[in-house]
Amino acid sequence: MEFSRRHLPHLYVEEQPLFITFRLYGSLPAGREFPKISTTSGKAFVCMDRLLDSRQAGPAYLGIPGVARLVAGAIQQGDKRNYLLHAWVVMPNHVHLLITPMTGVPRLMQKLKGATARAANKMLNRAGTPFWQEESYDRPVRTPEEFQRIENYIVQNPVKAGLATSAVEYHLSSAYGLDGLKPVAGLSLPYHPVQ
Repeated sequence: MEFSRRHLPHLYVEEQPLFITFRLYGSLPAGREFPKISTTSGKAFVCMDRLLDSRQAGPAYLGIPGVARLVAGAIQQGDKRNYLLHAWVVMPNHVHLLITPMTGVPRLMQKLKGATARAANKMLNRAGTPFWQEESYDRPVRTPEEFQRIENYIVQNPVKAGLATSAVEYHLSSAYGLDGLKPVAGLSLPYHPVQ
C-alpha cells in the first residue's frame, strides 16, 4: 500500500481496483472552491465532473479527434503491461479510468500523462506548455458494488454530458460497439476490500 498527499490524499494498493480521473491543464474555472465543511470528497468530485462535462472553462483538446485517439490508444496500450483496464472514457477535457494497477500508480500516471502530453503538444504546436493538470483524482474501489457503479458512471459519462445518445455509440470509450452494454464479468483478480 502506498499513500501520498499533495493537494488531495492518494491511497494506492497494487492489484486493487482504482478509479482515476485526470484533466487538461486549466480545464476548471480558476479559483473554484468547494465548501470544506459540508461537502464530502464524493460530492466535490461530482461537482467537479459536472463542471468538466459542461466545458465552461479552459481547453477541450481531447475533443480534437487526433488528440483523442492518441490518448485512447495510450490508455489501451498500457493495459496488461501496467494495469488491467476495466473501463475508460476520453471526454473533451478529462479522462476517467477504472483499472487494477500492476505497478506503482505514480510512475504509471507519470508515464501515461507524460507521453500523451508530449505527443499531443507536438500535434497542437504547443511544445513546452502544460497539457495535463498535475494532480489526478483517484479513489480505491472498496466493494464489487462500488466497482459496478463506477464502471457505469464512466461509460455513461458521454451520455450525461450530451455527447452521445447511448454509451455504445461513443467511440472514445470502453463501451463503444458493445452489442448491448454489459458490465465487466467480475474482477480479474481476487477482490480484497480496502480497509
